Amino acid sequence: MGNCLAKNQDKDNDSDQHVEFAAGNVALITTKESWDQKLEEAKKDGKIVIANFSAVWCGPCKVIAPYYCEMSEKYTSMIFLLVDVDELTDFSTSWDIKATPTFFFLKDGQQLDKLVGANKPELEKKLVAIADSVPQNNNQ
Repeated sequence: MGNCLAKNQDKDNDSDQHVEFAAGNVALITTKESWDQKLEEAKKDGKIVIANFSAVWCGPCKVIAPYYCEMSEKYTSMIFLLVDVDELTDFSTSWDIKATPTFFFLKDGQQLDKLVGANKPELEKKLVAIADSVPQNNNQ
């Protein structure tokens, strides 16, 4: 499903190395129901959702996964989700995922922004912009 966006395609790229895709405050989404539940929770709490559509075989996804987990601990006012495009193929297709990783920034289930590719500076730039635009909820 989709292409893996990589700047360079090494055939020998640490594919044996285990990478934790859903650590920190990242919730692994395994069903459409769990997706709906997390979006409903975010809406109720007035939180922004960051959804990472990823794949375990994707080199750039492996590279950015620890950073994404780190950002989930830094930006606790947001809900970070991880969707494996191979586990939820039809669901991922409904989001028109053409390449992995693809990040969606959602508020009340509506897309605010999107980032395709494992671009750490751009991901953080978008997270900072969204964090700055949302009033902080003090009862966290």
